[in-house]
Amino acid sequence: MTHDLPILPERSVDAHKGTFGTVCVIGGQAAAPRVMIGAPAFAATAALRSGCGLAVLAVPSPIMPAALVIAPGATGLSLPVDGSRSLKPSAVAELLDERAGDFDCLAIGPGWGDEEPQQQVLVRLLAREGAPMVVDADALNAMTRIPEVQGDLRRPMVLTPHPGEYRRLARHFKLDPETDGPARRRAAAEALARRLGCVVVLKGAQTVISDGLETAVNETGNVALATAGTGDVLTGVIAGLVAQFRGSSSGGALGLFDCSRVGVHLHGRAADLWASRHGYAGMTAGDLVDLVPEALAELPRGAGIEAKP
Repeated sequence: MTHDLPILPERSVDAHKGTFGTVCVIGGQAAAPRVMIGAPAFAATAALRSGCGLAVLAVPSPIMPAALVIAPGATGLSLPVDGSRSLKPSAVAELLDERAGDFDCLAIGPGWGDEEPQQQVLVRLLAREGAPMVVDADALNAMTRIPEVQGDLRRPMVLTPHPGEYRRLARHFKLDPETDGPARRRAAAEALARRLGCVVVLKGAQTVISDGLETAVNETGNVALATAGTGDVLTGVIAGLVAQFRGSSSGGALGLFDCSRVGVHLHGRAADLWASRHGYAGMTAGDLVDLVPEALAELPRGAGIEAKP
Protein backbone atom coordinates (compact mmCIF):
# COMPACT_ATOMS: atom_id res chain seq x y z
CA MET A 1 0.00 0.00 0.00
CA THR A 2 3.01 2.34 0.44
CA HIS A 3 3.20 3.47 -3.18
CA ASP A 4 -0.47 4.46 -3.11
CA LEU A 5 -0.25 6.59 0.02
CA PRO A 6 -0.63 10.35 -0.31
CA ILE A 7 2.53 12.43 -0.06
CA LEU A 8 2.56 14.27 3.24
CA PRO A 9 3.53 17.94 3.19
CA GLU A 10 6.92 19.03 4.49
CA ARG A 11 6.92 20.56 7.96
CA SER A 12 7.69 24.24 7.77
CA VAL A 13 10.82 25.35 9.60
CA ASP A 14 8.97 28.27 11.18
CA ALA A 15 5.98 26.22 12.39
CA HIS A 16 4.91 26.02 16.03
CA LYS A 17 2.92 23.47 18.01
CA GLY A 18 -0.36 25.13 17.11
CA THR A 19 0.42 24.58 13.43
CA PHE A 20 0.10 20.82 13.77
CA GLY A 21 -3.23 20.60 15.53
CA THR A 22 -4.60 19.43 18.87
CA VAL A 23 -6.02 16.00 19.67
CA CYS A 24 -8.32 15.45 22.64
CA VAL A 25 -8.43 11.84 23.86
CA ILE A 26 -11.59 11.06 25.85
CA GLY A 27 -11.29 7.82 27.77
CA GLY A 28 -10.23 6.08 30.94
CA GLN A 29 -12.35 4.81 33.79
CA ALA A 30 -12.04 5.47 37.52
CA ALA A 31 -15.03 3.55 38.92
CA ALA A 32 -14.20 0.23 40.58
CA PRO A 33 -13.78 -2.55 39.79
CA ARG A 34 -12.67 -1.71 36.23
CA VAL A 35 -10.06 1.03 36.54
CA MET A 36 -8.54 1.87 33.14
CA ILE A 37 -5.65 4.31 32.84
CA GLY A 38 -3.15 3.19 30.22
CA ALA A 39 -5.40 3.09 27.14
CA PRO A 40 -6.10 6.84 26.78
CA ALA A 41 -2.52 7.65 27.77
CA PHE A 42 -1.14 5.45 24.98
CA ALA A 43 -3.54 7.04 22.50
CA ALA A 44 -2.44 10.55 23.50
CA THR A 45 1.24 9.65 23.22
CA ALA A 46 0.63 8.04 19.83
CA ALA A 47 -1.03 11.25 18.60
CA LEU A 48 2.09 13.18 19.56
CA ARG A 49 4.38 10.55 18.04
CA SER A 50 2.50 10.89 14.75
CA GLY A 51 3.37 14.57 14.67
CA CYS A 52 0.44 16.53 16.10
CA GLY A 53 1.32 19.59 18.13
CA LEU A 54 -0.73 19.09 21.29
CA ALA A 55 -2.55 16.23 22.98
CA VAL A 56 -5.13 16.69 25.73
CA LEU A 57 -6.09 13.79 28.00
CA ALA A 58 -9.75 14.07 29.01
CA VAL A 59 -10.08 11.39 31.69
CA PRO A 60 -11.97 11.08 35.01
CA SER A 61 -10.39 13.34 37.61
CA PRO A 62 -9.30 10.56 40.05
CA ILE A 63 -7.03 8.93 37.46
CA MET A 64 -5.63 12.11 35.89
CA PRO A 65 -2.32 12.15 37.84
CA ALA A 66 -1.52 8.56 36.91
CA ALA A 67 -2.49 9.09 33.26
CA LEU A 68 -0.18 12.07 32.97
CA VAL A 69 2.69 10.04 34.40
CA ILE A 70 2.22 7.57 31.52
CA ALA A 71 1.82 10.37 28.96
CA PRO A 72 3.86 13.31 30.31
CA GLY A 73 3.79 15.09 26.96
CA ALA A 74 0.02 15.55 27.17
CA THR A 75 -1.97 18.08 29.15
CA GLY A 76 -4.98 17.12 31.24
CA LEU A 77 -8.68 17.95 31.18
CA SER A 78 -10.22 16.43 34.30
CA LEU A 79 -13.69 15.02 33.78
CA PRO A 80 -16.10 15.45 36.73
CA VAL A 81 -17.21 12.31 38.59
CA ASP A 82 -19.76 11.54 41.28
CA GLY A 83 -19.25 9.89 44.66
CA SER A 84 -18.82 6.45 43.08
CA ARG A 85 -16.21 7.86 40.66
CA SER A 86 -18.54 7.45 37.68
CA LEU A 87 -18.78 10.24 35.12
CA LYS A 88 -21.29 13.05 35.67
CA PRO A 89 -22.67 13.23 32.11
CA SER A 90 -24.11 16.75 32.11
CA ALA A 91 -21.01 18.26 33.71
CA VAL A 92 -18.70 16.35 31.35
CA ALA A 93 -20.71 17.43 28.29
CA GLU A 94 -20.69 21.05 29.45
CA LEU A 95 -16.92 20.98 29.94
CA LEU A 96 -16.29 19.45 26.53
CA ASP A 97 -18.65 21.96 24.91
CA GLU A 98 -16.68 24.82 26.47
CA ARG A 99 -13.41 23.50 25.07
CA ALA A 100 -14.73 22.26 21.70
CA GLY A 101 -13.07 25.04 19.73
CA ASP A 102 -9.63 24.05 21.05
CA PHE A 103 -9.57 20.63 19.40
CA ASP A 104 -8.86 19.65 15.78
CA CYS A 105 -9.75 16.00 16.38
CA LEU A 106 -11.38 13.98 19.16
CA ALA A 107 -10.47 10.37 19.92
CA ILE A 108 -13.04 8.71 22.12
CA GLY A 109 -13.32 5.29 23.72
CA PRO A 110 -9.95 3.92 24.92
CA GLY A 111 -10.54 2.34 28.32
CA TRP A 112 -13.73 4.37 28.71
CA GLY A 113 -16.50 1.92 29.58
CA ASP A 114 -19.89 1.75 27.89
CA GLU A 115 -22.31 2.38 30.75
CA GLU A 116 -25.15 4.90 30.85
CA PRO A 117 -22.97 7.96 31.67
CA GLN A 118 -20.65 7.22 28.75
CA GLN A 119 -23.61 6.69 26.44
CA GLN A 120 -25.05 10.08 27.38
CA VAL A 121 -21.77 11.88 26.74
CA LEU A 122 -21.21 10.05 23.47
CA VAL A 123 -24.61 10.80 21.98
CA ARG A 124 -24.20 14.47 22.93
CA LEU A 125 -20.88 14.61 21.07
CA LEU A 126 -22.13 12.68 18.04
CA ALA A 127 -25.13 14.95 17.65
CA ARG A 128 -23.08 18.15 17.50
CA GLU A 129 -21.25 19.45 14.46
CA GLY A 130 -17.59 20.01 15.06
CA ALA A 131 -14.13 18.51 14.81
CA PRO A 132 -13.81 14.98 13.40
CA MET A 133 -13.89 12.13 15.89
CA VAL A 134 -12.10 8.78 15.93
CA VAL A 135 -14.44 6.33 17.68
CA ASP A 136 -12.82 3.24 19.19
CA ALA A 137 -13.15 0.48 21.76
CA ASP A 138 -15.76 1.13 24.46
CA ALA A 139 -17.26 4.05 22.54
CA LEU A 140 -18.10 1.62 19.72
CA ASN A 141 -19.79 -0.68 22.20
CA ALA A 142 -21.63 2.28 23.71
CA MET A 143 -22.99 3.16 20.25
CA THR A 144 -24.65 -0.25 20.07
CA ARG A 145 -26.51 0.46 23.30
CA ILE A 146 -28.01 3.77 22.12
CA PRO A 147 -31.36 3.32 20.34
CA GLU A 148 -31.74 5.20 17.04
CA VAL A 149 -28.20 6.59 17.32
CA GLN A 150 -27.88 6.76 13.54
CA GLY A 151 -30.26 9.72 13.47
CA ASP A 152 -27.99 11.66 15.84
CA LEU A 153 -24.79 11.51 13.78
CA ARG A 154 -23.64 15.02 12.83
CA ARG A 155 -19.88 14.83 13.20
CA PRO A 156 -17.31 13.46 10.70
CA MET A 157 -16.14 10.12 12.08
CA VAL A 158 -13.61 7.32 11.75
CA LEU A 159 -14.74 4.06 13.36
CA THR A 160 -11.99 1.56 14.24
CA PRO A 161 -13.66 -1.75 15.20
CA HIS A 162 -11.97 -5.11 15.61
CA PRO A 163 -14.08 -8.03 14.28
CA GLY A 164 -15.98 -8.53 17.55
CA GLU A 165 -16.86 -4.85 17.80
CA TYR A 166 -17.85 -4.88 14.14
CA ARG A 167 -20.27 -7.75 14.71
CA ARG A 168 -21.98 -5.85 17.52
CA LEU A 169 -22.23 -2.73 15.33
CA ALA A 170 -23.51 -4.73 12.38
CA ARG A 171 -26.29 -6.32 14.40
CA HIS A 172 -27.27 -2.93 15.83
CA PHE A 173 -27.45 -1.34 12.37
CA LYS A 174 -28.98 -4.44 10.74
CA LEU A 175 -26.01 -5.38 8.57
CA ASP A 176 -24.37 -8.73 7.85
CA PRO A 177 -22.15 -9.43 10.90
CA GLU A 178 -19.84 -11.91 9.16
CA THR A 179 -16.21 -10.92 8.53
CA ASP A 180 -14.60 -14.27 7.63
CA GLY A 181 -12.32 -14.03 4.62
CA PRO A 182 -10.98 -11.09 2.60
CA ALA A 183 -14.09 -10.56 0.48
CA ARG A 184 -16.44 -10.48 3.47
CA ARG A 185 -14.10 -8.17 5.41
CA ARG A 186 -14.06 -5.73 2.53
CA ALA A 187 -17.83 -5.89 2.10
CA ALA A 188 -18.35 -5.44 5.84
CA ALA A 189 -16.24 -2.28 6.07
CA GLU A 190 -17.90 -0.81 3.00
CA ALA A 191 -21.42 -1.57 4.23
CA LEU A 192 -20.91 0.03 7.64
CA ALA A 193 -19.20 3.07 6.10
CA ARG A 194 -22.12 3.59 3.73
CA ARG A 195 -24.72 3.06 6.43
CA LEU A 196 -23.22 5.67 8.79
CA GLY A 197 -21.55 8.02 6.29
CA CYS A 198 -18.15 7.62 7.89
CA VAL A 199 -14.75 5.99 7.43
CA VAL A 200 -14.44 2.45 8.80
CA VAL A 201 -11.13 0.87 9.77
CA LEU A 202 -11.87 -2.85 10.19
CA LYS A 203 -8.87 -4.08 12.13
CA GLY A 204 -7.15 -7.43 11.83
CA ALA A 205 -4.67 -9.10 9.50
CA GLN A 206 -4.74 -6.86 6.40
CA THR A 207 -6.86 -4.12 7.95
CA VAL A 208 -9.55 -2.78 5.60
CA ILE A 209 -10.13 0.97 5.33
CA SER A 210 -13.25 2.23 3.55
CA ASP A 211 -15.41 5.31 3.22
CA GLY A 212 -18.05 3.35 1.32
CA LEU A 213 -16.80 4.59 -2.05
CA GLU A 214 -13.08 3.88 -1.88
CA THR A 215 -11.51 0.93 -0.09
CA ALA A 216 -7.89 0.09 0.73
CA VAL A 217 -6.35 -3.01 2.25
CA ASN A 218 -3.27 -2.49 4.41
CA GLU A 219 -0.18 -4.61 3.86
CA THR A 220 1.91 -3.76 6.93
CA GLY A 221 1.73 -5.31 10.40
CA ASN A 222 2.19 -8.72 11.96
CA VAL A 223 1.12 -10.91 14.88
CA ALA A 224 3.23 -8.89 17.33
CA LEU A 225 0.26 -6.50 17.38
CA ALA A 226 -1.82 -9.13 19.19
CA THR A 227 -1.28 -7.55 22.59
CA ALA A 228 -3.06 -5.09 24.85
CA GLY A 229 -2.93 -1.42 23.96
CA THR A 230 -1.91 -1.60 20.32
CA GLY A 231 -5.42 -0.64 19.18
CA ASP A 232 -5.23 2.45 21.38
CA VAL A 233 -1.99 3.38 19.63
CA LEU A 234 -3.73 3.14 16.24
CA THR A 235 -6.53 5.40 17.48
CA GLY A 236 -4.00 8.02 18.54
CA VAL A 237 -2.01 7.82 15.31
CA ILE A 238 -5.07 8.32 13.14
CA ALA A 239 -6.31 11.17 15.33
CA GLY A 240 -2.87 12.82 15.22
CA LEU A 241 -2.84 12.72 11.42
CA VAL A 242 -6.38 14.07 11.21
CA ALA A 243 -5.47 16.96 13.51
CA GLN A 244 -2.45 17.81 11.33
CA PHE A 245 -3.75 17.39 7.83
CA ARG A 246 -7.53 17.71 7.61
CA GLY A 247 -7.97 21.37 6.78
CA SER A 248 -5.13 22.49 9.05
CA SER A 249 -2.47 25.10 8.37
CA SER A 250 0.36 22.56 8.21
CA GLY A 251 0.73 22.73 4.46
CA GLY A 252 -1.79 20.32 2.96
CA ALA A 253 -5.23 18.87 3.30
CA LEU A 254 -6.09 15.19 3.53
CA GLY A 255 -9.51 13.65 4.04
CA LEU A 256 -10.41 11.19 6.77
CA PHE A 257 -9.98 8.24 4.39
CA ASP A 258 -6.42 9.23 3.51
CA CYS A 259 -5.48 10.03 7.11
CA SER A 260 -6.83 6.64 8.16
CA ARG A 261 -4.93 4.62 5.60
CA VAL A 262 -1.69 6.47 6.35
CA GLY A 263 -2.29 5.85 10.06
CA VAL A 264 -2.94 2.14 9.56
CA HIS A 265 0.19 1.85 7.44
CA LEU A 266 2.33 3.59 10.07
CA HIS A 267 0.91 1.47 12.88
CA GLY A 268 1.66 -1.76 11.04
CA ARG A 269 5.07 -0.59 9.85
CA ALA A 270 6.10 0.28 13.42
CA ALA A 271 5.19 -3.29 14.40
CA ASP A 272 7.21 -4.65 11.48
CA LEU A 273 10.25 -2.65 12.59
CA TRP A 274 9.94 -4.07 16.10
CA ALA A 275 9.48 -7.65 14.89
CA SER A 276 12.50 -7.42 12.59
CA ARG A 277 14.65 -6.76 15.66
CA HIS A 278 12.95 -8.82 18.38
CA GLY A 279 10.63 -11.42 16.83
CA TYR A 280 6.87 -11.72 17.05
CA ALA A 281 6.30 -11.98 20.80
CA GLY A 282 6.79 -9.58 23.68
CA MET A 283 6.06 -6.21 22.10
CA THR A 284 4.17 -3.76 24.32
CA ALA A 285 2.09 -0.75 23.35
CA GLY A 286 4.91 1.43 24.63
CA ASP A 287 7.39 -0.32 22.31
CA LEU A 288 5.05 0.21 19.38
CA VAL A 289 4.36 3.88 19.99
CA ASP A 290 8.08 4.65 20.27
CA LEU A 291 8.65 3.33 16.72
CA VAL A 292 5.92 5.41 15.07
CA PRO A 293 8.29 8.33 14.30
CA GLU A 294 10.74 5.95 12.59
CA ALA A 295 7.93 4.55 10.44
CA LEU A 296 6.75 8.10 9.70
CA ALA A 297 10.25 9.13 8.61
CA GLU A 298 10.16 6.48 5.86
CA LEU A 299 7.24 8.16 4.09
CA PRO A 300 8.08 10.60 1.31
CA ARG A 301 7.43 14.26 1.92
CA GLY A 302 6.69 16.93 -0.62
CA ALA A 303 4.47 19.85 -1.36
CA GLY A 304 1.49 17.80 -0.28
CA ILE A 305 -1.62 16.98 -2.24
CA GLU A 306 -5.21 18.02 -2.10
CA ALA A 307 -7.14 14.89 -1.23
CA LYS A 308 -10.77 14.22 -0.50
CA PRO A 309 -12.34 16.61 2.08
